[in-house]
Amino acid sequence: MTALESLPESWTVWSEGEDGRLVLAYRPDVFNGDDFPAPCLPTLYLTHGKRTRRPGQNPSDTTGRTDWYVTFYLEPEVTLEGGTNFPTRTEALTAAIDLAEQFDAGEVDYRACYQVPREHYFERLDELTGRGSSTPDDPE
Repeated sequence: MTALESLPESWTVWSEGEDGRLVLAYRPDVFNGDDFPAPCLPTLYLTHGKRTRRPGQNPSDTTGRTDWYVTFYLEPEVTLEGGTNFPTRTEALTAAIDLAEQFDAGEVDYRACYQVPREHYFERLDELTGRGSSTPDDPE
């Protein structure tokens, strides 16, 4: 079993570069502009070298870079603190999948990343990720 085979079903491999870069997207089926705002699509980036620019604007030259980074974007301008670096791609991929699992299980506190609260959006995202209640299967 490869590491990506253990990725939760709610996450999709959005793109994978020949240089090992990887973008994972959370529920692109609901972040479509109708159900949830498309720009708010949660994405995990695994890159060789630190992402210092917005998504899609990072140069592809990885010459001289040795570390792999995992960065979680909640929106283009909103990142989860603690983008972490790892000495190998394998370790970074494992960390990215762990973070994807934690987000999917409602264990990531994304509210703290926002400077301006978006309560209605947070409530809907809580429901989507299972943070909304301790018993998601309860019919009440």
